[in-house]
Amino acid sequence: MAGKTVAELVRNARKDIENLTPDQVEAEIAAGKATLVDLRDVPELAAGSIPGGLHVSRGMLEFHADPACPLHKRELDPDRRTILYCAGGGRSALAVHSLRELGYRSVAHLDGGFHAWQAAGKPVRR
Repeated sequence: MAGKTVAELVRNARKDIENLTPDQVEAEIAAGKATLVDLRDVPELAAGSIPGGLHVSRGMLEFHADPACPLHKRELDPDRRTILYCAGGGRSALAVHSLRELGYRSVAHLDGGFHAWQAAGKPVRR
């Protein structure tokens, strides 16, 4: 039996997570209600980023998000609203599940990722 494709994994992940629009993310950031986490790899940052975001590459997310890990980043708090984004929304959708497993109670992602943010004409930090 063949395994699932990554497209299937992402599609399934999006079914049971909170998928936010750029307007919703912008409103939560403006209200100071959330920690915004940029999961893209370092070379992707050359395209710019969403102002106010914390960069944590996807490969290190669980290590930086776990308060019991020596690599934990204090900005990541399981009790605080956390919004993830990547370039297109696939990695962030999958990562929501990882943070839930680590005990994060209010975690969502920017559906469509940085590309959707840019397409909506939202501010970009260069």
